[in-house]
Amino acid sequence: MGLAVPHSREDTRRQILRAALHHFAGKGYAGTATQDIVDTAGVTKPVLYYHFESKAGLYLALIDWAAEERWRRTEAALEPDAPLPRQLAAILEATFSFVRENRELTRLAMGTLFAAPGEVPHHGHCLTKGRRVFDVMEQRLEAGRRAGTLKRDFTARELVMALYGMMNFQVMLHLVLPDEAPLDRGLAERLVRLFLSGAAPEGRSAARRKASPARRSLR
Repeated sequence: MGLAVPHSREDTRRQILRAALHHFAGKGYAGTATQDIVDTAGVTKPVLYYHFESKAGLYLALIDWAAEERWRRTEAALEPDAPLPRQLAAILEATFSFVRENRELTRLAMGTLFAAPGEVPHHGHCLTKGRRVFDVMEQRLEAGRRAGTLKRDFTARELVMALYGMMNFQVMLHLVLPDEAPLDRGLAERLVRLFLSGAAPEGRSAARRKASPARRSLR
């Protein structure tokens, strides 16, 4: 059964994208025929090719939109003058809100990252766009190191790998078990607090670090 009849060029484009997402998410890129998409969208193949040139172009348009929309939300959430914990929580919540509202698209985008060579269209430019959230998080952490808010034991790259990894694990868990991993502002703030303060009781972590033979051996 097709979607509602579109009323404008932009409506047509969005309708084709929705139909494509439905099929790509359900059957994968190789398993989706162009005819499946046009039948669901209620358009003809020439109309699809007018907007996207090819099935590959349509797939990349979806992945590109995911990166752009996630970045748009991140930019809107940034508060350059806010304390570091608030800035980091805002970045995480921007990603969480995108994932909550676009679960199928997120799953498709993440699957694209791990696809075998040739399994999906080449998407290098989309990866570059997707990296912007990582980069802005790294910039905020480096600013925190320079300001003395964060210790200099670790580089900004090591720090962003840790926090970004925590965020991505929660995203993947949500995609598999959405009821057990709700992505909300509270979770974003807890992850940032855990990242910045650690899990050891306050007052003990410093003593443990000083007494730790393992820590001394790493110097």
